Amino acid sequence: MARRKKLYEGKAKILYEGPEPGTLVQYFKDDATAYNAEKKDVIDGKGVLNNRLSEYFMNGLNGIGVPTHFIKRINMREQLIRSVEIIPLEVVVRNVAAGSMSERLGMAEGTALPRPIIEFYLKDDALGDPLVTEEHIIAFGWAGQQDLDDMVALALRVNDFLSGVMMAVGIKLVDFKIEIGRIWDGDFQRLIVADEISPDSCRLWDTESGQKLDKDVFRRDLGNLAAAYTEVARRLGVLPSNVTHAVKPHVIN
Repeated sequence: MARRKKLYEGKAKILYEGPEPGTLVQYFKDDATAYNAEKKDVIDGKGVLNNRLSEYFMNGLNGIGVPTHFIKRINMREQLIRSVEIIPLEVVVRNVAAGSMSERLGMAEGTALPRPIIEFYLKDDALGDPLVTEEHIIAFGWAGQQDLDDMVALALRVNDFLSGVMMAVGIKLVDFKIEIGRIWDGDFQRLIVADEISPDSCRLWDTESGQKLDKDVFRRDLGNLAAAYTEVARRLGVLPSNVTHAVKPHVIN
């Protein structure tokens, strides 16, 4: 596909104008960031892996009736998606205490939660994507009560799907984050899953060893990030033929 006008560039993806009205081309970069982009690397092949993995998960969700922005994968690094109005919130679903939840609440990492817990974070890099309550969301107009109810329902359905898929290949879904967008059918609004679903946006632990297979490998200097993502792709049967465990990271100074 010919390169089109760049509309937005984030930490891990670039959005280009799509071939038809209401579509975008989403390009997956090899950049890895952590701690609000204070730590940065370029990991060869990461974008290819995340493109394939996000395609796999989005197709799976579409197949069970959970609407997403995904239309089709175009090539190794690009996919065609629907243009949506992104709600400025990250929706986090936690099944096991880890990361910031463990730090905030003094819970040992790995503690099973009594039920999935949903948190909302305001998408604002300058503020460090702060945790916000439903009261904040409604008061400041980021989303209405019906939107929140629909977002929670979507998030729990995604959690059920991802948990089952991962469990089947020996991986525990610790937590994940999604973004949700609005689309309009005439005068009627619908909410759909947008952005991406990949090891960049999930915590994934091997069920037997507890080995981390997600971006914590990069955050905590636990080894080769590309190898961890490759292992997830291998288990799910979506390993791109040109990505191997031999991939090495290149550090940006």
